[in-house]
Amino acid sequence: MNHPPRVDQLIDLALDEDAGLGDLTSRAIFPATHRSRGFIAAKEDLVICGLGVAARVFARVDQRLRVTATVRDGDRVRRGARVLTLAGPTVALLTAERTALNFLQRLSGIATLARRFAAAAGGRVRIVDTRKTTPGWRALEKYAVRCGGCHNHRASLGEHVLIKDNHIAAAGSLARAVALARAAAPHVAKIEVEAASLADVRAALAARAEVILLDNFPPALIRSAVRLIAGRAVIEVSGGVRLETLRDFALPGVDVISVGALTHSATAVDLSLTVIPAPRRRAR
Repeated sequence: MNHPPRVDQLIDLALDEDAGLGDLTSRAIFPATHRSRGFIAAKEDLVICGLGVAARVFARVDQRLRVTATVRDGDRVRRGARVLTLAGPTVALLTAERTALNFLQRLSGIATLARRFAAAAGGRVRIVDTRKTTPGWRALEKYAVRCGGCHNHRASLGEHVLIKDNHIAAAGSLARAVALARAAAPHVAKIEVEAASLADVRAALAARAEVILLDNFPPALIRSAVRLIAGRAVIEVSGGVRLETLRDFALPGVDVISVGALTHSATAVDLSLTVIPAPRRRAR
């Protein structure tokens, strides 16, 4: 991943939060000339993501730290496998440890969950994320979703038109909201409309929406909507979809399922940094 400048800003904020006053413990124990080697390893089976970000954290603390990845983002990693090796000034290594692991564990957690969703979908439907991301982390979290084998929905409000329930309420009707959006949007923009009922689906079709989002439709109602739409619009399903119920929603005719849980409910996975003990000095 080519990290945008905001990722460095995010790293700097995290480092300032954790080590803005320095690492009192490490500096008290080790002189500036002390050097160590170590590695980061998985403590459970996972899909790794964020290796470049972790390496960037170590570099921001001290460019003398040598970081080598032994796997690639998106790889399945077994418990016990090493993902990064490290060597350099001990104080810098220990100062960067927690911040680097925080990025790596969070992003790998998202990638691991995304891989489970992709496997459950089995290629029958496209699984996409949402904008329910950690503030400031969106580019990283959406990258992790891709590393896990799922796909991205829009990354910002400016990417395409998605008319939701509050737009419709404020505009007065679904038809009026679509008409206003179509008049103002670029000619290449698709119009997506959120539908809360079959009546909304009919109104969206009448307004010539290119994408219809079936929001919180139970499977039986999704089947009815698919028959009603009959290929005239891309069908997205969202709301209430969990890993264990995904197959119930991945019905014939459904093109996309958006899952906010990919980012907002992913659990950080377990990785740890181990410093290789220095050889003991012989007593004279």
